[in-house]
Amino acid sequence: MNAALSDYPLLAAINSPEDLRRLAPEALPQVAAELRQYLIDTISRCGGHFAAGLGTVELTVALHYLFDTPRDRIVWDVGHQAYPHKVLTGRRDQLQTIRQTDGLHPFPVRSESEFDTFGVGHSSTSISAALGMAIAAKQKGDDRQAIAVIGDGAMTAGMAFEAMNHAADVDANLLVILNDNDMSISENVGGLNNYLAKILSGKFYSSIKDGGKKVLQNMPVISEWAHRVEEHMKGMMLPGTLFEELGFNYIGPIDGHNLAALTDTLRNMKALKGPQFLHIVTKKGKGYQPAENDPIAYHGVPIFDPKTTQLPAAKKKVTYSNIFGEFLCDLAEKDPRVMGITPAMREGSDLIEFSKRFRDRYFDVGIAEQHAVTLAAGMACEGMKPVVAIYSSFLQRAYDQLIHDVALQDLDVLFAIDRGGLVGGDGATHHGAYDLSYLRCIPNMVIMAAADENECRQMLYTGYQHEGTAAVRYPRGTGPGISPDRTMTQLTIGESRTIRSGQKVAILSFGALLEEAKAAAEILDATVVDMRFIKPLDTAVIDSVSAQHSLIVTLEENALSGGAGSAVNEYLASRLESPPVLNLGIPDRFIEHGDPRDLLERCGLTASKIVQRVNELSA
Repeated sequence: MNAALSDYPLLAAINSPEDLRRLAPEALPQVAAELRQYLIDTISRCGGHFAAGLGTVELTVALHYLFDTPRDRIVWDVGHQAYPHKVLTGRRDQLQTIRQTDGLHPFPVRSESEFDTFGVGHSSTSISAALGMAIAAKQKGDDRQAIAVIGDGAMTAGMAFEAMNHAADVDANLLVILNDNDMSISENVGGLNNYLAKILSGKFYSSIKDGGKKVLQNMPVISEWAHRVEEHMKGMMLPGTLFEELGFNYIGPIDGHNLAALTDTLRNMKALKGPQFLHIVTKKGKGYQPAENDPIAYHGVPIFDPKTTQLPAAKKKVTYSNIFGEFLCDLAEKDPRVMGITPAMREGSDLIEFSKRFRDRYFDVGIAEQHAVTLAAGMACEGMKPVVAIYSSFLQRAYDQLIHDVALQDLDVLFAIDRGGLVGGDGATHHGAYDLSYLRCIPNMVIMAAADENECRQMLYTGYQHEGTAAVRYPRGTGPGISPDRTMTQLTIGESRTIRSGQKVAILSFGALLEEAKAAAEILDATVVDMRFIKPLDTAVIDSVSAQHSLIVTLEENALSGGAGSAVNEYLASRLESPPVLNLGIPDRFIEHGDPRDLLERCGLTASKIVQRVNELSA
């Protein structure tokens, strides 16, 4: 590491929240300062999620100082913001291994620490999970606390509001903390507002409010008038009307970097019963100016020099996401019906240029995958050509909409499915391991998997031209480096291409593992077919290779259960005679985070592993 633990005298002595709670309140600002600097020094040397954690330093210190964790449950939404939490809960010295093979998980995960009370990675789950914990505590007569920490982006998902609506109905002892790091409400953050939050969260205000209700409960007209006056006065000062209407006692907004105000307010709120909502305002990237200025660029960082003001220049390699972004712009120039839809993945899906050039046809719906898919369905009903740019693991969240709202009606919607396959450091929550399986069983679907950059563009155009529901799946990052032809070329649906002819063994490759298949085939003298289509299958080529080879190998970067190999098996099972089939894909277990090459090796999907498996069968 760049700096020794001796440079962080207080932080070096904190190996658990119990150590933190032994400190005097006056020491907490120094702890926060050391923790922030430790994050900067460490993540700059190993890479990882950066800006979000810098923004939650004070909140993390306050929560672990005031609450009896892990007995009190803290659920972090998504988990990008939980790096400070990992440092304070016994994983300080392991932080430099985060997201690396066999290192710390990128997000909270129950198997890693008892302080990680709920496994997260996808957005907007925290309130539901914490509510479940609160209900369970009530049933068991346990007085422990349940706290959900949710970011403002995660509040765009309907699931968060479903949970809040239910929390009020069961009158659960639940504290929801909105970590607002984006909304421009600086005028509401300051000494007066912190004072109001402290007063409104205190026992004096709460006792008068409850006592007044008892006095006025038999005087309904006056009681209703008093309630309206109270809500009117609070509404003039506090933007919490919506949360109050959902049944929460709303406090805030307060400065999430003011430890004194934060600890005073949280200490008061601990004593309150029922659903509580604390709204704090933080700065993403707090304490590191470049990250404050550009929190999107510094959301996840490679290794960099924190003394400079710029991240290292990325290598100028064209990614599959770049191919998609360029394709959509080219398509939109020719067809005014083209609509681009994304659930908060503008940068990741490379819709930046499209969003600038075609503003009236660009729709970022927030973290609301279900809405994104049904929105596309509605557009398709009216003759538009919607393209939904979505990660494989996020499309899982809109599965019913995909079936019920799109495929069942055979609507003309194209799904550009990014991050298909193993994505590396983000781990099990983000691997696109299941899309071929969950898409293949849906009627009215055309499903394609790109083997290279040029094929990706051709498939996107083929899906656009197809009058019905189509999906194109492509991996994260770069491909073999085949420059795409920018002319619009349509493939024949259901037609594969034979790459190499060989003896005895035929490798049917689905998608981005084609280069591994070709390398293995050179050693085995095997036939290689780029299948391209998972649905419909090229059954003619399967008939041909099964008649001429003694072993068929299917290769896919997808779960073996129900995937492309299963489709081949199902077809061959209908034949009276067929050669044995070796299915290679992601095994039936959740794959952890790590270097992408390491993960492929562990799943047996590299050329050397393919050769090894074939030779074992031939022995």
